[in-house]
Parts: sequence; structure tokens; C-alpha cells
Amino acid sequence: MRDQYKELAQLAADVADSKKARDVVILDISELAVIADYFVICSANSRTQVQAIADAVEEILEQKGLRCKGIEGREEGKWVLMDFGDLVMHIFQDEEREFYGLERLWGDAPRLPVQITS
Repeated sequence: MRDQYKELAQLAADVADSKKARDVVILDISELAVIADYFVICSANSRTQVQAIADAVEEILEQKGLRCKGIEGREEGKWVLMDFGDLVMHIFQDEEREFYGLERLWGDAPRLPVQITS
């Protein structure tokens, strides 16, 4: 099951990249927290781009059988958090990403190489 979520994290990163997301990072938090196994974090330039990335990720992951359990921040479009269970997607505008610093907070989490295929 964990390998499946690792593949889905890679897919989410690839989809985000296809929508011109920047600084895409995958963190393996499985040994550090019970909330999820993977965080996918990326940046976007605008509210519209944040929302477009969220829409695309949700659509592709649902096609793979993974339903989003909850979405926060879609309307505001500054930081969208998407809960897919063992995979959590964070889509930020730059200012929010810097302010919340998830990569610093989860600094002990191993980073997975992002494999972009698109």
C-alpha cells in the first residue's frame, strides 16, 4: 500500500509540474507522523494557478481511484491543502510557502527525487 501512495505522490508532483508549478518537493513523513506517508509541496504564481493545479491533481488522482477526503483553502487560492489519506498535497503561493515553511517544519523527512514525465 505504501508503494502505491509513493507512486501517487510522484503522479501528483508530475501533474503539478504539467500545470507549471514550481519547486515541487515530495517529503516522506511516514516515519515522523501518523497523519500521512507523503507530502507533496509546490508553489504557484497566482490564485488561478493554485486552483488549476488543485483541480488537475484531484481529477487525475480520482481517475486512479484515490478520492480527496477534504480540501481547504481552494476559494482563497493562497494555500490549498488536499487530504488524500496517506498523501497530502500542499499548493502555495510563494508568500504563504515561505511563511509556513513546511520544508523546515518537516526538515527531518527524507526528500524523494521528483520524477517528471510530462
